[in-house]
Amino acid sequence: MRAAAPVLPVVAVVAALALPVTSGAEGGATPADAVSGLLVLWCAVRLLRDRRRPLSRTAAVLLGLPVAGLALAAAGAGDPGAGIAGLGRYLQIFVLVPAAVLLSVRGRDGFRTVAWSFVGLALWQGAVGVHQYATGTGASYAGEDIRAVGTFGAGDVMGMATVVSLGLVCSVGLALAPASARQRVWALVCSVLLVLPLAVSFSRGAWIATAAACGLQVVLAGLRRAVGVFAVVAAVGVVLVGGLGIGSEMLQERISSITRVTDAPDQSVTDRYTMWAAAVDMWREQPLTGVGLKGFPEHRDSHASLALSSGSDIAGAGTAYQKQPLLSPHNMYLLVLSEQGLLGLVTLAGSWLALAVCGLRGLVRERRSPGGRRGGFDCGLVACGLIAWLLVDFAYADIGGPTTVLTAVCFGLVAWWALADRTAVGAVPPAGAVPARVPEGAGAR
Repeated sequence: MRAAAPVLPVVAVVAALALPVTSGAEGGATPADAVSGLLVLWCAVRLLRDRRRPLSRTAAVLLGLPVAGLALAAAGAGDPGAGIAGLGRYLQIFVLVPAAVLLSVRGRDGFRTVAWSFVGLALWQGAVGVHQYATGTGASYAGEDIRAVGTFGAGDVMGMATVVSLGLVCSVGLALAPASARQRVWALVCSVLLVLPLAVSFSRGAWIATAAACGLQVVLAGLRRAVGVFAVVAAVGVVLVGGLGIGSEMLQERISSITRVTDAPDQSVTDRYTMWAAAVDMWREQPLTGVGLKGFPEHRDSHASLALSSGSDIAGAGTAYQKQPLLSPHNMYLLVLSEQGLLGLVTLAGSWLALAVCGLRGLVRERRSPGGRRGGFDCGLVACGLIAWLLVDFAYADIGGPTTVLTAVCFGLVAWWALADRTAVGAVPPAGAVPARVPEGAGAR
């Protein structure tokens, strides 16, 4: 409990996503956003009380790097009000909340507590999603209300897929290098349980990102183990799908459609390609600074071809049939490029890549250190898996919806692993002990 106490505000942010999304909340603030604001405020008050520099120079540079591009893009926005709102949102997701998480996590036990909260949220949302699939009360897909969306509703069909994917990545990392035998057992059980809700989410982008992230985690855990794990997964897949025929025709068709996104794309893929082309065209007009924050919807029609549909159809899961407008390119890199130009893409994506590189270097050092396998190696696998998932998923999705704040928490965990002090003890000192002075920076690993 002493180890978990400092990260309880972070866990509260994650837990707030278990609440149902009220009608019309898809485009506005959610309870999780409010709790994340309280987390940032609490960290600010604590820093003022302690009167110490909150971050090391490296952490301040990497987390503060996007601010320059964001400020310039906000100043160049066609609608000043929308530009300011966009600036606040980007700062929340990529600067303030990650920094607050970095400051809140004090050691490995705290990191694991947040990782397990991801798994718990994924199990809850996954259970709701599987019930929706089994009872036909989910979002509409191929004429049937079977798409698992959890408590996020048909207006955010990617919400449950994102939560379950991140929970699965955390459970796989915790299972590959467990701090205890109990951790391995529970993490393996949770990993198996989360496969089904991810499957019935029918989200191709989430499938690809999760496969890439978990595959990377297995490889980083050891090449010998990777060969065995991949062989077992392939054998189980052949037996379940090929031998026993487990898996609906819709699911098999969705999987096979991944290989046909260029030869025979469906309308959703066509819309995505069209919006990608529109984003590139916007960037060509303003290559350095882009069209300004929140400017994509305003410039979309003047750059998109006639192949773009009027919107995506949503229905089911308690939502009446309606058209949802396509207001983003569903590609984070192209969204940043179109609205913030090269300057914004270099600063924002450069910050992400730097965190990924520092995280991988930290994992290598942890693996080579004495007792690293029994120490924080599982935390490193989780962090590397999370950043890998985000970087891959950003090729198919962008920020938006209630789960966006979960992205911010992910960046905070990755930042803690990549930037926190590596020499201090990772556990909270016992009561009455005088803690060693931690060098300037964030929590200790």
